[in-house]
Amino acid sequence: MAQVNSVRKALAILDLLSDGEKRSLSDIARELSLAKSTASSLLETLTSQRVLERNSESGLYSLGIRLIELGYCTQTGHDLVRIAAPFLRGLNQRFDETVHLVLLDRDEVLYIDCIESHRRLRTYSVIGVRAPLHCTSVGKAILAFLPDAEIRQIIKSKGLPSFTSHTITTEERLWKEIELIREQGYAIDDMEHEDHLRCVGAPIFNVELKVFASVSLSGPAERNTLKRLESIAPALLEATTEISHRLGYRNKDLSRAGS
Repeated sequence: MAQVNSVRKALAILDLLSDGEKRSLSDIARELSLAKSTASSLLETLTSQRVLERNSESGLYSLGIRLIELGYCTQTGHDLVRIAAPFLRGLNQRFDETVHLVLLDRDEVLYIDCIESHRRLRTYSVIGVRAPLHCTSVGKAILAFLPDAEIRQIIKSKGLPSFTSHTITTEERLWKEIELIREQGYAIDDMEHEDHLRCVGAPIFNVELKVFASVSLSGPAERNTLKRLESIAPALLEATTEISHRLGYRNKDLSRAGS
C-alpha cells in the first residue's frame, strides 16, 4: 500500500507541474499537502530518472525530457505495431518460430509485440520486458547500425556483461561482430543471451534513416542451427525492409544507414 501511495503522490506531482509552471520543493509540498521530507524524496527519485528536471541555480522543478521520450516511444510503438503486424504474422506462419518486435529505448530494447510458435518446444516471451543490446539478435541488429560514437558510449555506460558462456564480453569481439552485421544486414544470437536458444534479427529504420527497432525469429538451438537461421535471414530482411519503407525509409544502403 505504501508503494501505491508513493505512485499516487508522484503522479500528483507530475499533474501539478503539467501546467508549465516551475515550482520549488516548498511550493510542491504546500500545494499537494505533502510533508516536505516526502516531497523531497519523491522529487529526488523523479529527477534521477529524468522524469523531472531541477534548475541548479533556482532550485525550481519542471517536467523532464524522459516524459518526451516516453511519449515518443508510445506513439512510435503504436504505429510500428500496426504496420509490422502483417509481416510478423507472415514470418510466423512461414517458419513457425516465435517472432518478436522490439523498440530501441535508450540503451536497451523494449519488447512491444510477439507471435509465438505453435510448436511444443518454442520461445516464450512477455511484452514489456527489456533486454541488452550486445547479446540479443534484436539488440545487435540495432546496435550495429547506430553511429560508432553512440556505440562506444553504450559500451562505456552498460559494459558487456556475460549471460552465458557464449556471450560476447570484449570490445574487440563486439566490433568484429558489428562489422559482420553491417555487411550482411542481420544479426544472430548464438546462445549468447540464453542457453539453448538461437535467434536471427534484422533492423528497422525510420524516415530519418535512423535505426530504431528490429524484428527477430527465435527458437530452440537444437532446431535452429546456424545454417537454418542463415536460410531464414533473407525473408526476415525482406520483411524488415518493407516495414522500414512503409515508415518512410528510403535509403537502400543499409551499411550507411544511421551513420
